[in-house]
Amino acid sequence: MHKLTGSDRIVALVILALAALGFLILVGPVLIVVITSFTSSRALRFPPPGLTLQWYQELFDPVRSAQIHVAALNSLTVAALTALAATALATGAALAVARTRAAWARFAEGAFLSPLVLPGIAFGLASLMFFSWLRQPPSLFLLVAGHTMIAAPFALRTVGASAAGLNPALLESSAVLGASPWRTFRKVVLPLILPGVAAGAFLSFVSSLDNVPVSLFLSSAQTDMLPIRLWGMMETALDVRVAAASGVLVAAAFVLLLVMDRAVGLTRRMSG
Repeated sequence: MHKLTGSDRIVALVILALAALGFLILVGPVLIVVITSFTSSRALRFPPPGLTLQWYQELFDPVRSAQIHVAALNSLTVAALTALAATALATGAALAVARTRAAWARFAEGAFLSPLVLPGIAFGLASLMFFSWLRQPPSLFLLVAGHTMIAAPFALRTVGASAAGLNPALLESSAVLGASPWRTFRKVVLPLILPGVAAGAFLSFVSSLDNVPVSLFLSSAQTDMLPIRLWGMMETALDVRVAAASGVLVAAAFVLLLVMDRAVGLTRRMSG
């Protein structure tokens, strides 16, 4: 067994320290928000002077938090429709790109992924100007359209990884046996890429639910979205219900992440 030298120990300690620092930076703020959501204070303070469930009770109160509930329902509706639209677009694009090595396919894939590198504020402003040019008033439909453009690249990564592993011989065998392209997709292709499709839908849903730039430009008083509502509450008053809502979102995202990782190996597909 190789014995570690002094320099090896120093490198190992540095790597361990960087890993611990990274974990603290990523997880620390989340833990602070969750702990603060149980504070007995009437303003956001850390550390909390005491612990209580009061703010969660007020958050779920249908009268006191009616506006938050409406915004949350709008966000969930838009996120669900965005996940469906983005996954459908990404699945079609992934299957088209995976079957060819032509230069146009690489260009199309790069264009499809471009929203990932564009500044969110710039993309939100561009969406507002584009839909204003089309004379479309703010609506949930416009929010779904804007969120889909942002969420589709996330779905493309996971669906594309599954589509790249398809065996062309299976498609050829299905065609030889007389199956139509639609039947081949339903009976052969879709079952094989379904884990990637499910992972893409989940990532699209989460990215839409958390989207601020597009929601900021395309939402209105009638289409209030949860992130914008919480941001407004932070600006006008340090309402502790914001921390409680964040705690609910963190818990829901964590549970869904565990379920998706168990069902389709989400973390493996994201890293791949």
